Amino acid sequence: MRVRSGRTVRDLRRENRSAVLQRLYFDGPLSRFSLGPATGLSSGSISNVVAELVAEGLVEEAGSVESAGGRPRTLLRVRPGSACMIGVDVGETRVRVELFDLALTELARVEKPLTVHGLRRVDRYDVGVVVGLVRDGIAEVVHRAGVDPGDLLGVGVGVPGIVAGSVEEGAVVHGQTIGWDGVPLERLLRESAALPASVPYFIDNGAKTLGQAEMWFGAGRGARSAVVVLFGSGVGACVVTDDLRSGRAVEWGHLTVRVRGRRCRCGALGCLEAYAGAEALLERWAEAGGHPPAGTDEEAALTAMLTAAYPDPGTGTGGEAAAGTGSEGAAGTGSEGAARGPDATALAVLEETAEYLGAGFSDLINLFQPERILVGGWAGLQLGTRFLDSVRTHAMSYALTHPAGRVTIDLGTLGPDAVTVGAAILPLTDFFAQGGRRGRPDAEEPAPAWQASLRERAAQ
Repeated sequence: MRVRSGRTVRDLRRENRSAVLQRLYFDGPLSRFSLGPATGLSSGSISNVVAELVAEGLVEEAGSVESAGGRPRTLLRVRPGSACMIGVDVGETRVRVELFDLALTELARVEKPLTVHGLRRVDRYDVGVVVGLVRDGIAEVVHRAGVDPGDLLGVGVGVPGIVAGSVEEGAVVHGQTIGWDGVPLERLLRESAALPASVPYFIDNGAKTLGQAEMWFGAGRGARSAVVVLFGSGVGACVVTDDLRSGRAVEWGHLTVRVRGRRCRCGALGCLEAYAGAEALLERWAEAGGHPPAGTDEEAALTAMLTAAYPDPGTGTGGEAAAGTGSEGAAGTGSEGAARGPDATALAVLEETAEYLGAGFSDLINLFQPERILVGGWAGLQLGTRFLDSVRTHAMSYALTHPAGRVTIDLGTLGPDAVTVGAAILPLTDFFAQGGRRGRPDAEEPAPAWQASLRERAAQ
């Protein structure tokens, strides 16, 4: 049956199921009585939907609460073990694969390092290598957790670059900074991964998956609009205008901040990423006369730079991360490091980087006027604890007064692995949109009689 809007009764039933599932997921446990005002559905619709979801094992009872003058009301919640999904982060130094249940409890994790030493960035992102690492990681987490691959809601994958859709190939990745030009990643994963054909893949920009995670479960929760910044080897951002809908990835790192400036890894001159990404930051330290530790990955090298620039008086250099690195430009170790004080070169580069980031943030403020800007990613969380106040000051000085006065700039709260969580949300979002039907196509409803009559008339 169809209604005047063009939606069928089946569409309405699916929307009702979706509304109940989402409210129980984000706000549960809730009683049937509370679900009414929370979803806008009638008590009869709530009873019917809940009965279906309980019968299917998606919803379960979770205790009871006292009611005003009546019997205790039974609480309901989404059953965590009723489904699971996989999140994949194709990162700068590793491929991380995690398996989650519906409550986002980690059931298994695998990390596959991308070979770095002696290879250019584009070499370590060899498509065949990355596809193989993702394939092996999926097989390992499924085996470790002992789940039936057919029970997966799907596999979400966060990648660097722009993701476009293709009818023939599925998701196609354009990652200019890593040498990916129209890589049909979805098709390659389907051909290589030993998963049933019924398990869908959802591939999207890594900053976008981070943004979704922070909006659903982290520092963006409750905001009407936010920009979530992913700061790793490079930088990217996701603009979100609704806390329950997918955001929009923007190539913020490739805004020009200096005409005829440094060469960015995308090939252009003067991009923000050429000054503020962790890879460029370490290069600028070396160019200025600093001595990044040799033989370490970017994460360890950035830790050493921060330790050199901001030595902890209590330990000399701020901890074990820089100790024993052999870096001549580091602040030293023990009492000697404390006596030397900060590495002036490292500190100057970081202070300049804070201004570049502040200018970049002002662009986000002026363009999108968000309530919040949230900084995430492994490098963003490391740097943010040291100089986020300085970034805020520069952002406010460059931005227009009115939007600057309405925005807050803070760190994300989900940690450096939030891209994986956000990737796992991709199949979860589809699950909600399908009303908990695991993407199974509905049977085609018969067309109304008037449609057949008009088709016959038109054919005469």
